[in-house]
Amino acid sequence: MPRVRKGAARRQANKRILKSAKGYRGAAGSLIRLAKEACVRADANAFTDRKRKKRDFRGLWIIRLNAACKQRGMRYSEFINGCKKANISLNRKVLSEIAIADSAGFDVIVGAARAAL
Repeated sequence: MPRVRKGAARRQANKRILKSAKGYRGAAGSLIRLAKEACVRADANAFTDRKRKKRDFRGLWIIRLNAACKQRGMRYSEFINGCKKANISLNRKVLSEIAIADSAGFDVIVGAARAAL
């Protein structure tokens, strides 16, 4: 019997790879072997960067809170400690949004944190 080399299934798989590699630079967007490697790398980076995105946003919120606290004469670490002692259970995202949008409300929170210390 003659040897079968997948035929239509191989062509469909290759089309799927090239479709996902569409827009990649140079040969990585048009040659099967390079496109396959590029897709593997892209999927790995997409996975790790979904995790990194959460880290980056948390860092951004902390930077914003630190700046807002320093304007009110308080350090970020003191502020977070005071919030925990005052049972203010708002997360850093919400606190940074309050600091940006509602400065009077943030002043109240900072006062409560300072009083709890």
